[in-house]
This record gives sequence, C-alpha cells and structure tokens, in this order.
Amino acid sequence: MFTGDNPIYQQLAARIADDIVAGTYAEDAAVPSSNDFATFLHMNPATAGKALNVLVEQGVLYKKRGVGMFVAPGARSQLLKQRRADFPQQFVHPLIREARAVGIEPPELAQMIKEEYIP
Repeated sequence: MFTGDNPIYQQLAARIADDIVAGTYAEDAAVPSSNDFATFLHMNPATAGKALNVLVEQGVLYKKRGVGMFVAPGARSQLLKQRRADFPQQFVHPLIREARAVGIEPPELAQMIKEEYIP
C-alpha cells in the first residue's frame, strides 16, 4: 500500500489530496479522522495525524475543534493548479530526457503521446 522512499505520512497526504482531486471528498466535507485512517490503514495514529496536518498547513483541509477535519473551500482548484505547475518538471522533462537518450525525435514522441492520450 505505502511503498517507496517517501515517508508514510507524505504518501498518505498525497493519497488524500488525490481523493480530493478525484471528488471523493467534496469541499466542506469531513475527511476521516487520524484514528479512522490509522485503523483502516494499520498505521500509527500519529503518522495519520501528521499527514492530515500537512494538508491543514497547505490550506487543503481545515479543523473544526471537537468536530474533525474538513476539505477547505477551493481545495480541489488549489491542488489542480499546483499539479499543473509541477507537471512539466515531474513528467515532461523526464520524458523528453529519456526520449532524447533513446533517439526518439519530437514528431515521433508527439505521435506516441497522441496515440496514448486518444486511444
């Protein structure tokens, strides 16, 4: 479930953000508590709490004292905007670097992308 070099709390925060982008959690909707995440995902509640707090610090979630955590208004738009800004560095640049390394010319690369994007 959680793999790779990134700490588990960062992976959980990313997963929750993915769910917000996908519409699983709407704006002003409650998200599971740190204890709920911990139970469901078999992790330490402190780890789950740290993931939620990362999203609070980013303005994606907000706390209602004694009630829980909720998706902030505009969170989905904020996450999409950030992902679009990060997209070239995370995906396009590595793709182009690899295409150059294996001798794929721009027209061929564009055709590959078009075929994958529109099956």
